[in-house]
Amino acid sequence: MIQISDTAQEHFVKLLSQQAEGTCIRVFVVNPGTAQAECGVSYCPVEAIEADDIRIEYNGFAALVDKDSEKFLVDAEVDFVSDQMGSQLTLKAPNAKLRKVDDDAPLFDRVSYFLQTEVNPQLAGHGGECSLMEITEDGYAILQFGGGCNGCSQIDFTLKEGIEKQLLEVMGSELKGVKDMTEHERGEHSYY
Repeated sequence: MIQISDTAQEHFVKLLSQQAEGTCIRVFVVNPGTAQAECGVSYCPVEAIEADDIRIEYNGFAALVDKDSEKFLVDAEVDFVSDQMGSQLTLKAPNAKLRKVDDDAPLFDRVSYFLQTEVNPQLAGHGGECSLMEITEDGYAILQFGGGCNGCSQIDFTLKEGIEKQLLEVMGSELKGVKDMTEHERGEHSYY
């Protein structure tokens, strides 16, 4: 579930040697599955260990993961990097904000996951977002745009030249294209 590099393992062993006997490392996600998800690593003294914690043994210490964080920490990596500027512990958890879907999951779930993980981070730079509303019987993904995309004059370009091209590159054998269902309402971001 969690890959901890050799240098990070050595770092944890050193840190834990200064803690009370039986203290473990806890890897967790706060607000898992949301855009506000944050990952962290902390000490976990013996009295804070929960009965349903998942215990992962490493060389010289154990890492604990609470049941709620488990699926969001799949493919997570912890590393300890030293350079001229100092040392830093890094934690990468690509599934913390949204749980990864399997390659054989329904098309709707795979398209929705792709939009949330690949497209929305790009749109967020402009204050926008999109959601998958449906996939039509004839193979079109119907998207609804919000935020900064509301009424944007470039939405058609974004839809066809950006999102559609990306989706067809990945799922072209299953999709014919994308369409916008958003009714551009007057709002603070609307373009006139």
